[in-house]
Amino acid sequence: MVEIKQWHVPGRVNLIGEHLDHNGGPTLPFAIGSGLTVKARRRDDDRVAVWSGGERADLSTAVAPGDADGWAAYVAGVVWALGRAGHRVVGADVVVESALPQGAGLSSSAALTCGVTLALADVAGIELDPHAVAVIAQQAESEFVGVPVGRMDQLAVLLSQPGHALLIDHRTDPPATSDVELDPASAGLALALIDTRVKHELAAGEYAARRDECAAACAELGLEHLSAAPVDAIFRLDDPTLLKRTRHVITETTRVRGAVKALRSGSWAQLGTILTSSHESLRDDFEVSCPELDLAVEVALEHGALGARLTGGGFGGSVLALVPTDRAAGMAAAVTEAFAARTWAEPAIAPVRPSGGARRVP
Repeated sequence: MVEIKQWHVPGRVNLIGEHLDHNGGPTLPFAIGSGLTVKARRRDDDRVAVWSGGERADLSTAVAPGDADGWAAYVAGVVWALGRAGHRVVGADVVVESALPQGAGLSSSAALTCGVTLALADVAGIELDPHAVAVIAQQAESEFVGVPVGRMDQLAVLLSQPGHALLIDHRTDPPATSDVELDPASAGLALALIDTRVKHELAAGEYAARRDECAAACAELGLEHLSAAPVDAIFRLDDPTLLKRTRHVITETTRVRGAVKALRSGSWAQLGTILTSSHESLRDDFEVSCPELDLAVEVALEHGALGARLTGGGFGGSVLALVPTDRAAGMAAAVTEAFAARTWAEPAIAPVRPSGGARRVP
């Protein structure tokens, strides 16, 4: 009987540090309880057959860019990236079962590519450490699918520890990581995720445009990473768009460091202020928010949240709010009512807790 390998990979929420991974800055994500499961068993041929959500894709182990599209491209990208790295990919049957909504900013794509990488490597007897898995998954999404993502999401879903956020320094390769305790419940607080139901499509071009703008600012300033820009760098930029993008990167880098200090000192009110400041910067300087995200933040703050911000790449997705536990239900009701008043889709609101990263399921 052919052994079935099974892996659980969580989604992730970024506490703070948005759009810093591709700018060489620090980020502070954490894994959540919800995720996806990847099951795989070896085949005797060179085909990789994948089932997900009632759909099936059939791929060759010699798949190349352009041979697959849609959700299957993420799986094909993993097969391709493993082969390009010199690993012998074997045929496999793969089943993906996901509890992560796509487009909600929970990094379902990184969970998928990391999960498939882990499962296919397991089936083939390929040994990969978490950083190597992250590289394969990133290449699958960036170079095969065509979404130029950083490596934050992959590391978050692979390396996170329960009750902690993962501080990632993206200046190095591989990025340096360390754990930062994240226990809002100890202070009578909760982290609530507000899924606006607005689907973001990072592949549509806006995400790539922001990366290009940051690269242009970096080149004009003569820097390797935009996060290294000094405070006065904005006065050396004539283009108003590049100025705003740079200002976000500079201030967001400072906010991540402030958030880490606030967590380590238990200064939750200060953390809340930092989260809200991050949203304002993403809205005004990086321009990746939307009316639904802005309204969710506004109403959350009006109904007790200490702070709130969009989380994920933006252009839709979710808001993360830090709220006293005894006010969470009222806040959720107020956000839902505000959306209904505008005849928008009902948001999905639920608490999220820092959880562990990817694991092999016995």
